[in-house]
Amino acid sequence: MKQVIEGVAFDNLTLDEAVCAGAELVRSSGFHYVVTPNPEFILLARQDPEFLRLLNGADLTIPDGIGVIYAAKLLGRPLKGRVPGIDFASDLMAALEQSGGARVYLLGAKPGVAEEAMANLSARYPGLTFCGCGDGYFKDDAEAARRVGEGAPDLLLVCLGAPKQEKWMAAHGPETGAHLAIGLGGALDVYAGRVERAPERWQKLGLEWLYRLKKEPRRIGRMARLPLFLLGVAARRLTERDRKAGRGPEEG
Repeated sequence: MKQVIEGVAFDNLTLDEAVCAGAELVRSSGFHYVVTPNPEFILLARQDPEFLRLLNGADLTIPDGIGVIYAAKLLGRPLKGRVPGIDFASDLMAALEQSGGARVYLLGAKPGVAEEAMANLSARYPGLTFCGCGDGYFKDDAEAARRVGEGAPDLLLVCLGAPKQEKWMAAHGPETGAHLAIGLGGALDVYAGRVERAPERWQKLGLEWLYRLKKEPRRIGRMARLPLFLLGVAARRLTERDRKAGRGPEEG
């Protein structure tokens, strides 16, 4: 069942449920793609109708950001919980390894990062075949898709940042021959060991964003969007309640 949060329709699934759904897509025919929206995605989609259309056209839309979970509660449409994109991808690769293996291609990040990530993931998931990788600094989208296709992947991790990765997956994903592509932002930097994730206790408290801000103070401008996003959601919720109650703004 979908829950619409600020115009984006999210699949209301736990992490385990999302992984099961993802594994089914990998094993099915045709091309499919997964998006992992956080509040930044939602704010971008307000200004970019094509991006919004692609988010809502995904085969699986999972709530990556804790801000989405808070917004869902404020709107009275709670989601089962946060499904971080990198956890989803990691658990999906583990599930595919256990169920007979799969071919995986990594695309994105700076030159050299994907190679490091592939080496680490190959050691972590020896039952998977990592069939190639490429950085995100390509100029010819079709050529990049052709190179991915040469690896004949079942699963494609696309780490180009939003909205570029979503637009690339929708436009060129079918050309790659992959069954499932996942837009994962900076995940390759984490898999490569170049960026450290927050300790588990921070993750469980929904404070991974704060840990990243602590490590990278230059992100303050981006992080400031989270409280502004939630304030906007709360204000709209109050307006909706007043409207349903038949009260005008001057009565509130």
